[in-house]
Amino acid sequence: MSKAAEKTRTLSTAEERRETLIRAAVPVFAEKGYHGAPTTEIAKRAGISQAYLFRLFPTKEELFVAAIDRSCKVMHDSFTEAADRADADGLDPLEVMGEAYGELVLNNREMLLVQLHAQAISSSIPAVREAMRENFAGLYAVAAERTNASPEELKVWFAGGMLINVMTAIGANELDQPWAKTLADFEGDCSFTPIP
Repeated sequence: MSKAAEKTRTLSTAEERRETLIRAAVPVFAEKGYHGAPTTEIAKRAGISQAYLFRLFPTKEELFVAAIDRSCKVMHDSFTEAADRADADGLDPLEVMGEAYGELVLNNREMLLVQLHAQAISSSIPAVREAMRENFAGLYAVAAERTNASPEELKVWFAGGMLINVMTAIGANELDQPWAKTLADFEGDCSFTPIP
């Protein structure tokens, strides 16, 4: 390598490599789930060795929790930005946050699938269960603090979100059947605001 190239070359810090690794892990975990995702594939996608993967994240479980946290951060940021827009436009924050979430799951399938995989295994892996609890608490806090919704309204609102998750994951919106048309009809109204 020439001296000029050496001077312009910057080494990745461990934190930058961790970020690259998380970005590489999300689609693999989304596609294959926790148990089916090979760390060799994740390392290859990140452009690092498997040994270095385990230096950055000593266990696959820790890497999966980081992927969960990343996908929940996307949701949290989406809720916060939607609430800010609602406040600026004089709209109902819960409704705008719901619309933003509906758009998010339709446009970010990887985020959705990581969440569903995490929910599925949270009963058997304590670290995943704790990560999901913390992230749901954070999402609930945003919704509770930024809206005038009652606890019952928030419960219904989150339940609507879970229905969106399941119907999107199984592709119910692609079916021409009465049950699917009813349960997956959230594209026109992603707010899933409680009916009085």
